[in-house]
Amino acid sequence: MKKLVLFAAVLMVSLFSINPVKAQVNLNINIGQQPVWGPIGYDHVDYYYFPDIDAYYYVPSGQYIFSNGSNWVWANRLPAQYGNFDVYRSYKVVINKPKPYLQNNIYANQYRKYKNYSGHQAIIKDSRDSKYYIVQGHPNNNGNGRATQTVRKENYGSSTRTIVVNKRVKPQTRSAHNKRPERFDPKHANDRR
Repeated sequence: MKKLVLFAAVLMVSLFSINPVKAQVNLNINIGQQPVWGPIGYDHVDYYYFPDIDAYYYVPSGQYIFSNGSNWVWANRLPAQYGNFDVYRSYKVVINKPKPYLQNNIYANQYRKYKNYSGHQAIIKDSRDSKYYIVQGHPNNNGNGRATQTVRKENYGSSTRTIVVNKRVKPQTRSAHNKRPERFDPKHANDRR
């Protein structure tokens, strides 16, 4: 009997001392912030590195980062010296590390083979994957940050299948007159008859 009580006590202590296993999943997706010229295949991007011009683009702020002598400059647009640079056709390297421009020599050496890259890198603008339709400027973005979806049900014998069809829809605009209620004007009260 003593052994049974001792076993029960040890079992109770061990059950209360076990820490529950906690699984934490950190999903950080910023597809909607990525520019239409960004390469496909990434749910999250912090920086793009451009080997052609040895510069960066920071996705969260939408700014370019380029060297000006010994300083790194942040700007909304690239300066005139990069006037012939085409973000759509150039090769872009995704970098998800903080401040990669401070280790520029590593990235410049690692990706120098992509300088003047003549291959094709698929970009978001040309993608038909519906997850990219939320990107501003994508041909299937309806302007409010969401893809327009049409749901259609099809019957196949005894089963029914729901199909989501993504299509581009131009937002309808109304004139200012249609948005406001009609005013009562006593001068023209008799005209309404």
